[in-house]
Amino acid sequence: MAARQREISVSEFFTKNRHLLGFDNPRKALLTTVKEAVDNSLDACEEAGILPTLAIEIVEVSESRFRIAVQDNGPGIVRQQIPKIFGKLLYGSKFHRLKQQRGQQGIGISAAGMYGQLTTGRPLRIISRTGRRKPAHRFRIAIDTKKNAPVIQRDEEIEWDVAHGTRVEIELEATYQKGRRSVDDYIEQTALANPHAEIRYAPPKGEEIVFARVTKELPKESSEIKPHPYGVELGVLLRMMKETSSRNLRGMLTSEFSRVSSPVATKICDLAGVSPTINPRRLTGPNVEALFHAIPKVRIMAPPTACLSPIGEELLLRALEQRVEAEFCTAVTRPPAVYRGNPFQVEVGLAYGSELGAEDPVDLYRFANRVPLQYQQSACAMTKSSVSTDWKKYGLQQSRGALPAGPMVIFVHIASVWVPFTSESKEAVASYPEIVKEIRLGLMEAGRRLGTFVRRRRREADEHKKRSYIEKYIPHIADALQEILSLSDRKRDSTEGKLKTILERSRKI
Repeated sequence: MAARQREISVSEFFTKNRHLLGFDNPRKALLTTVKEAVDNSLDACEEAGILPTLAIEIVEVSESRFRIAVQDNGPGIVRQQIPKIFGKLLYGSKFHRLKQQRGQQGIGISAAGMYGQLTTGRPLRIISRTGRRKPAHRFRIAIDTKKNAPVIQRDEEIEWDVAHGTRVEIELEATYQKGRRSVDDYIEQTALANPHAEIRYAPPKGEEIVFARVTKELPKESSEIKPHPYGVELGVLLRMMKETSSRNLRGMLTSEFSRVSSPVATKICDLAGVSPTINPRRLTGPNVEALFHAIPKVRIMAPPTACLSPIGEELLLRALEQRVEAEFCTAVTRPPAVYRGNPFQVEVGLAYGSELGAEDPVDLYRFANRVPLQYQQSACAMTKSSVSTDWKKYGLQQSRGALPAGPMVIFVHIASVWVPFTSESKEAVASYPEIVKEIRLGLMEAGRRLGTFVRRRRREADEHKKRSYIEKYIPHIADALQEILSLSDRKRDSTEGKLKTILERSRKI
């Protein structure tokens, strides 16, 4: 039995459990592959301070096989890093950084390439260039799933008429369909949540679609922050004590955590019964546990929010007005809040109008760090918050335990340094009480504005209906009065004019 045991690589694990990453059916596999490539491109452009211009192309190779190409105008990737980024799972620069970003785990694009290799046997094809004076490199990369390592099949310099950027091509078994939860829907929502990006999309069938950028200003650059002590767990605190370069405990607490000043660190040490001048590496397990239990008892400022980069009410409103045909739009950006020591911010938008389908349930657009969430809607905190909001107060119909019905789109976005997804496929946000509360408060504020608009429109509709009745019966009333009074023709014409004038005046009053 011992001889049969061996180490399992992360690539092997996800090859057999690809549903965990969003590759559980051909239609979703196509969407997930496009999503991972687009996320990487947008992150790279924004981090380099470049307004993103993306070209997305889906080519139907056969009935069940497609080739996806995503090209950006980002900073490009240095030659030495290309094989590791695209040919090794859990490799990246974002996992340990506490700042708002789309990618987190270093799995996405390499997993998409692994799925393509698994279903078609074809390697990833990458072209990248870091500057006009630098050569462009073209790679063909396969993944050795047993070793979780890249296999370079081709590496060559080529001529490429692009100053800087990256192009990724993946061939895979997939299914293309239009409608909800499709690639088309995902790209449209991506353009909505990223008004600074220009996206050119060439679907398998049909003409190219261009989503022009709404603004030429990049989002506010988010800053990396240190972990907040309220969010640290005991095991992590033990590891930090062993790995720190600080020579005393007080210095370690102030340098390794955010919002911990020297007086705060001293107070934590006093409550834990540990000397603030002791070397952290000499602390025993019970000492660290005492520190862990002392931290929540000390009042510490909330973590800084410079790590967040929300869309903003003005831009969100402009994007909704441009992308959604609606009579009324509103947007709300909530103040930053905290869950488990992680700062986050909620944004809500509503678009209401007769063109959106009055009898159907509202469309709920869910976003995390500007990325549309297409699946697992019922398990998401955004859905639960929307369902638990009383929309009847704001003039919409709503069945118990369901989303409201009406001609409306609900837009919910959470920006955070670490979004608590319910699974590796990053399709639903966990229902932390703090997150649910903030979403509901945002929905209620937007709902109050909607209720004012709906009530005013219904009042105007009632007035219009009454006026139409009066206008309809004015001639009949005048004719009846003429017959009763049996007036001469001249007097009849004069009386009819006077009656109409009087009735018109009363109608306006």
